[in-house]
Amino acid sequence: MAGRMESLLYSVSLRVRNELRTTGNRLVLAESCTAGLVSAELGQIPGISEHFCGSMVVYRTASKHSWLDIETELLEDSTIGPVSAEVTGRLAMAILRKTPEATISAGITGHLGPNAPGEMDGRVYCAVLKREATNGKPVIVRHKLRSASPIDMEDVVGRKVRQQEAAKLLLEFIESQLVG
Repeated sequence: MAGRMESLLYSVSLRVRNELRTTGNRLVLAESCTAGLVSAELGQIPGISEHFCGSMVVYRTASKHSWLDIETELLEDSTIGPVSAEVTGRLAMAILRKTPEATISAGITGHLGPNAPGEMDGRVYCAVLKREATNGKPVIVRHKLRSASPIDMEDVVGRKVRQQEAAKLLLEFIESQLVG
């Protein structure tokens, strides 16, 4: 499964590069649960630097606050928290604001497990924001991962599969926003 997913990630990354090239956009990312995997996938493509500005990995709540100025109150709010549409949208807004050359940004948060709260296990939020958007608000989607939660803290394969699935979802969402 992992090898198949890796080739799917590369394929979707190529499509994103092609859409960035076609539309003339430059992309910047704020990655949490994918821990830089989307950036790493894009970075494998020759010539991507023309259209990919970079990625900030804000894996921990403190990093989201100190690096991208996401409000502590929002991150610690038990009804919202770091894995939410609100925070993911703010990641996309903040990283675009910090990257003047970018024309489109994306953010991702999620609970990949193990030990995620029951109803949150496998929940992922993706946000995309185009600089020229008239309302300045990101488009946000919520996904439920299909792959099983890692069995325990030693289940590296289960975790990798979930990270790859989340990365693919973000790449496909970016592609859809570039096309649409």
